[in-house]
Amino acid sequence: MPLQAALIPDCTKPEAHHAAYRSAQTNDAIFVCIARQGRHWKVELDAMASSKPFVPEQAMTALRSAAEALVIAGTVTQANVEDDYISLWKIESEEKARELAAAFHAALYGLQQLHLAVPSQHGRA
Repeated sequence: MPLQAALIPDCTKPEAHHAAYRSAQTNDAIFVCIARQGRHWKVELDAMASSKPFVPEQAMTALRSAAEALVIAGTVTQANVEDDYISLWKIESEEKARELAAAFHAALYGLQQLHLAVPSQHGRA
């Protein structure tokens, strides 16, 4: 299930990152965390922690558009959105990092669930 902002783990310390990633793998869930980097915060999501299939490329368009809008607005300075991994850098506050992490986690989780529920149209005549 998607995590609420308050439940997103702070993985600033490497041992916290490893523990949170192991927990996601154990629970067959998409990994999500925030981490402090100097004065700023980073958001990280990793679908590879889950054994469920990755979200198809065409479904990731909304997440890429959202990330681009955050960069244009100056909310983040850099964003990377791939089929299995999302990261957002240089977020001003922990609160904003948690908000973004929870939103992207819910969206990625929802897209993954939709992909599992809707039959693939590939190979159909």
